[in-house]
Amino acid sequence: QVHLVESGGDLVQPGGSLRLSCAASGSIFSINAMGWYRQAPGKQRELVATINSGGSTNYQDSVKGRFTISRDNAKNTVYLQMNSLKPEDTAVYYCKVVGRVGGILLERVYWGQGTQVTVSS
Repeated sequence: QVHLVESGGDLVQPGGSLRLSCAASGSIFSINAMGWYRQAPGKQRELVATINSGGSTNYQDSVKGRFTISRDNAKNTVYLQMNSLKPEDTAVYYCKVVGRVGGILLERVYWGQGTQVTVSS
């Protein structure tokens, strides 16, 4: 129905940058909110950033000023530009999409497979 493909995760040094992308495909009727979450080993999955259909964004305090979320509606893609990366940013990052599939009226939540971001010297 909806397939999310994530890319961009890598091993980087502290202070480095990465750009994550998540492209949605399938029988998409519409996409509302999009966002990024992350989960470190032994920890709960936590919100990193979200962006709604109008472009309004929300960030976890720890990434404000360093990360930027954006979206390309024509491509059904959400991005996360991550700058000044810190070791504590190390986690698996998951894309989240809230949208509608053709034939389904209610919005549903879809998750990507996750991409590993490791920040280490």
